[in-house]
Amino acid sequence: MSIKEIIEAGKTAIGIEFGSTRIKAVMVSETGAVIAQGGYGWENRYENGIWTYSLDEIWKGLRAAYSELAENVEKEYGCELTTTGAIGFSAMMHGYMAFDDKDELLVPFRTWRNTITEKAAAELTEEFGFNIPQRWSIAHLYQAILNKEEHVKDIAFFTTLAGYIHWQLGGGKVLGIGDASGMFPIDSRTRDYNKEYIEKYDALSAKYGFTKKLGDILPKVLAAGENAGFLSAEGAAKLDISGKLKAGIPLCPPEGDAGTGMVATNSVAVRTGNVSAGTSVFAMVVMEHALKAVHEEIDVVTTPVGDDVAMVHCNNCTSDINAWANLFKEFAGAIGTEVDTNKLYTTLFNAALKGDNDCGGLMGFNYFSGEPVSGFDEGRPVFFRKPDAVFNLANFMRLQLYSAVSTLKLGMDILLKEENVKVDRLFGHGGYFKTPEVGQRIMSAATGGPITVMETAGEGGAWGMAVLALYMNHAGDMSLSEFLNEKIFAGQEGNTVTASEEEIKGFEEFMEGFRAAMPVEKAAIEAI
Repeated sequence: MSIKEIIEAGKTAIGIEFGSTRIKAVMVSETGAVIAQGGYGWENRYENGIWTYSLDEIWKGLRAAYSELAENVEKEYGCELTTTGAIGFSAMMHGYMAFDDKDELLVPFRTWRNTITEKAAAELTEEFGFNIPQRWSIAHLYQAILNKEEHVKDIAFFTTLAGYIHWQLGGGKVLGIGDASGMFPIDSRTRDYNKEYIEKYDALSAKYGFTKKLGDILPKVLAAGENAGFLSAEGAAKLDISGKLKAGIPLCPPEGDAGTGMVATNSVAVRTGNVSAGTSVFAMVVMEHALKAVHEEIDVVTTPVGDDVAMVHCNNCTSDINAWANLFKEFAGAIGTEVDTNKLYTTLFNAALKGDNDCGGLMGFNYFSGEPVSGFDEGRPVFFRKPDAVFNLANFMRLQLYSAVSTLKLGMDILLKEENVKVDRLFGHGGYFKTPEVGQRIMSAATGGPITVMETAGEGGAWGMAVLALYMNHAGDMSLSEFLNEKIFAGQEGNTVTASEEEIKGFEEFMEGFRAAMPVEKAAIEAI
């Protein structure tokens, strides 16, 4: 069949993911090959002390990304996009979207980036004996209860961004197990919320007058491959303003960006892992056994099928790199030289490989927002150096790339060295790895092992979501790992880079200075 015939027959799948800076839509064939794409750029806003996106912007972005996808289909293949085999929605995990019994949003969407739930997270972690990070949905709910916020009494349902979109388009109040594991702890044996912790939570919140049972207001948990409803007529009209998209398309369970990252890098099997490095950075390893201790630096979430995953999540990664790159581009423009953005980043990243392994005495923090892994509720980007430091472009850019993953290394050292978690393959994806070799080499120096980037890694989470949508047709015959290995990644090896012993030692030396310099970041927050 031609691609046009494949599209018209609905032998495709669509994945749409809400990233922190871009909403991306991807259509794939039954083999996972990309047929068409669409996108929309957006940014979170800091309003009244909350990092948020408005509902208007959410829907505007969704429609724009889908519209561009549909336009590309018509332009490239000469046919209208009216149907597809399945659709899946994914988004940034965690956060807080609470609704009343009339399905009205009670307070502005609180994203994962907010670090305003310290007391709640600490109390729940102690009560459960299980780490509850500040960004988790249950921490936001409990903090609102502790704060005696007016809206709490009216809560009838709360969910994540992906769960909200899926629900509004006809799929019901459900959530993929990976995304659900960032709302409330999952019991990997039952593939559902941990009942013991729910009982503890209900007893704890009742002391503050919260009468709703948690099980009644959480979304239902579904594993990858299960049917999660169908696109309604109203949902089709919301998604496609042209009115061409037909209702009745199967919807797969909505997932979080961690789960789609695992799929996009083929790291859903035990002892595999991935590092997603963009606006935020997180590393995930599918574990053979439970952690021996509770660590505030490490989350335990799940794969899209419910296996336990150790996750080190850091709020800050490439934002400071982007800020400095824009400064260099502005300077180039000021002297009459226009620089292509791709060339700019490639030049700066490649310069970093020529720097000293310890950055030559340069030091900095890339904290635009709080960073719970290192104990900061707020952030200030800071760059400083010793008077005798080797201050050149190579060391400066190496510092920027080191700084972007230094906090991640704090958590990974606990996971790999203290907990002795084993990982056979660690895959990288995200903008940090876009320039060949550079990001891989530095991430390898940070983690102490090889980093592999697959050809498909650049497709990102929207592609991973489309693959999860495809999996619904195969779930009865094979596991998700088998499906990925046999149907999607067959024959793909990827490009692997391993840092030298000198590079690994240099990063360790840099980290000694990074840990010692934390009072500088603290002082910057207090003074500015």
